[in-house]
Amino acid sequence: MADVGYTSQVHEEEAQLGDYFALLKPRVMSLVVFTALVGLLAAPGSVHPVIAFASILFVAIGAGASGALNMWWDADIDAIMRRTAKRPIPAGRVQPGEALHLGVALAGLSVMMLALSANLMAAALLAFTIFFYAVVYSMWLKRSTPQNIVIGGAAGAFPPVIGWVIATGSFSVEAWLMFALIFMWTPPHFWALALFMKADYDDAGVPMLTVTHGRKSTRTHIIVYTVLLAALAVGTGFTAIGGPVYLGTALVLNALFLKGAVQVWQRDETAADADGYRVEKRFFRLSLWYLFAHFGVILLEAALRPFGLGGW
Repeated sequence: MADVGYTSQVHEEEAQLGDYFALLKPRVMSLVVFTALVGLLAAPGSVHPVIAFASILFVAIGAGASGALNMWWDADIDAIMRRTAKRPIPAGRVQPGEALHLGVALAGLSVMMLALSANLMAAALLAFTIFFYAVVYSMWLKRSTPQNIVIGGAAGAFPPVIGWVIATGSFSVEAWLMFALIFMWTPPHFWALALFMKADYDDAGVPMLTVTHGRKSTRTHIIVYTVLLAALAVGTGFTAIGGPVYLGTALVLNALFLKGAVQVWQRDETAADADGYRVEKRFFRLSLWYLFAHFGVILLEAALRPFGLGGW
């Protein structure tokens, strides 16, 4: 951890199985599993269902390992932030060492088993993703630069590429387009969260953009990234993973997302926080649906393609 002197609170109760599962960040894991699965199924060719299931399972375990290592390292700031104070380590239900051992064990298991179930390239990419999230993002970027989310977002963008490599054993432009969608989506998504949770990052000393550059600058960054994201998302509709269903969906979703970003940008700083936070929270919730919907229609296009209905 950044503060090596940190120790968790005295156990108020024995850790339950759910506490160890919470260390794996199941919400983040669900996004990883979904986007990796889309990458696998959108790729050309086919994978035996048993191999596909096993491979996605090991990707999920790798994502859980990243979450456990992140919670171990961030336990000191998690204890300060209201949003994270009830996590298993700061709440005293799980000791930091337990999270570290769990994360390392799951990381090793997931990489080794993915190499056996799929291929070495997919396993190497999973290992790099775990390293990037746990070390590059959590241990370095998060506490050192307001660009933490921008650069660190790459960790969450790799799963569809891993899925593609599981299916094909190689990289492609389409895999990197899916990577780019998540990479460009991450900053406006997390900056919206930071806008209505700014006090948490202030208290914890995390140099989020809202802390270092202020809310107005953060809102400007959100709209710039949203415009770039919209261009990328709509343009993807004309590629091999796109099609008319994807394109129509992307046009509607990005119009709504741009509208939400404009509302966040125009937010009156003199208004009551509760009123402004509603705008920011609404945009944050929309961002969750935004990503799932885009990957959902990529999956739908892939499902329709064998019947001559998907793609162009």
